[in-house]
Amino acid sequence: MNEDHVARVMDEMPYGLYIIGSKMDGEVNGMMADWVMQVSFHPRLVAVAFENDARTLQNIRATNVFTINALSQDGDSMELAARFAQPYSGDKIKGRTSIAAEAIHRKLEGVRYSTTAAGCPVLDAAMAWLACEAEQFVATGDHTTVIARVVDGRLLREAQPLTSSYTGWNYSG
Repeated sequence: MNEDHVARVMDEMPYGLYIIGSKMDGEVNGMMADWVMQVSFHPRLVAVAFENDARTLQNIRATNVFTINALSQDGDSMELAARFAQPYSGDKIKGRTSIAAEAIHRKLEGVRYSTTAAGCPVLDAAMAWLACEAEQFVATGDHTTVIARVVDGRLLREAQPLTSSYTGWNYSG
């Protein structure tokens, strides 16, 4: 197998771009995720893949709840998505300056949102959202796939969903 060829093909796979909301110890968090999919109609189940060291995964392991916020194809959603593409801890990205590595990114600061009954953020700018309860954590290489039951959700406005094809980005996390 030629890893360069395989990587190139996988970089071209289109993904939806979502903001995953979580909470722990009274603090809400949001992160960008693009490995999200429906896996069952009955019951309604979704799967989301998280890097093993993701803060959001730690939150979900602790609380078993999270939200999936779908963004739309427009400039405002692009700006919002770029904000959430940063990791919580700046030191997660190798090669950053010491100042950038020390940064903590509280991506929800200044972003309008409400919370679900379980306390997870729903972005005001989202086109749709789902509230989820984690049922399984499956080790999948350098990621953990969380299979969750959908317990609530709303389509807030009709729009085309934000995708990696629209943004020109590949894997976002």
